[in-house]
Amino acid sequence: MISKKSLLVPLAAFGLLALAAPAAENVLVVLKNGSELRAEVLKEREDSLVLDLGTTILTLPRTDIARIEKEADKAAAGQKAAAQSEDMYFVEPAREAMTVEKNVQRVAEAVVQIQTASGLGSGFIINKMGHVITNQHVIAGEREITVLVYKKKQGGLEKQSFTKVKIIAMNGYLDLAILQIDDEKAVESLPFVPIGDSDALTQGQQVFAIGSPLGLERSVSQGIVSIRARENSGRWYIQSTTQINPGNSGGPLFNSKGEVVGVNNMKAAGVGVEGLGFSIPANMLKLFLKNREAFAFDPRNPNAGFRYLPPPAAE
Repeated sequence: MISKKSLLVPLAAFGLLALAAPAAENVLVVLKNGSELRAEVLKEREDSLVLDLGTTILTLPRTDIARIEKEADKAAAGQKAAAQSEDMYFVEPAREAMTVEKNVQRVAEAVVQIQTASGLGSGFIINKMGHVITNQHVIAGEREITVLVYKKKQGGLEKQSFTKVKIIAMNGYLDLAILQIDDEKAVESLPFVPIGDSDALTQGQQVFAIGSPLGLERSVSQGIVSIRARENSGRWYIQSTTQINPGNSGGPLFNSKGEVVGVNNMKAAGVGVEGLGFSIPANMLKLFLKNREAFAFDPRNPNAGFRYLPPPAAE
């Protein structure tokens, strides 16, 4: 066990910055040299701040601090951003960039598995009403759909299976579909992810995907953007080196802020072909969401939502 002791950081003084953080509050402290510390405030003094770093107690002179951000304020800012959401999805411009490892911890719960009688795919939750995005080809010809959610619990994960799922809208040309988990009590506690700006992507930018390739649930793959807009059959896609396999269809492609920048759609397959994954741009998804009435699912349409079984073979 490492004993806690008091330390004094000898950094240059550039003037006094008045700060006010209540005791036992988690904060992000940004130093004037560019370093950042996440810690719990134990005590405030006129000339210093006493922080608990977990393994040691740090006494930090106020003159070395550029600014301090309270976790509570950041959370409130996030809620404000969500309240200013666009239509049925939300954006979070001030979202902090993180490593893939940390991003997975904050967004993985919102990624779901879509199961039908004919196969499975992936999807993601976009709001508190339980709306789920996936590819149209994942649910094409199906009416009985199951959404599998992985929720974090103490000591591991808990699978929640939702069988009451409605088809809200879908479009075969765009290969996008909107589902809704039809359980008001359950959806209130479900996490969801923000939608980013796919037009802001640049070549070489790091991205990652979460989904169920070949049924291997909660799989994470990482790559870079090969090109932001690749045309194919009159549609454009984000081309990346992220591994996309059957089962990843409909799952999210994330940037370093944990924002959805694409909907994973297909891959180029063949002998000697590697690292050619394609995702529907998030801005195309936004357009589909805002105009979902034009693609509303009609259960009275005999060509929608029914899977016709082959006739029994003659004896």
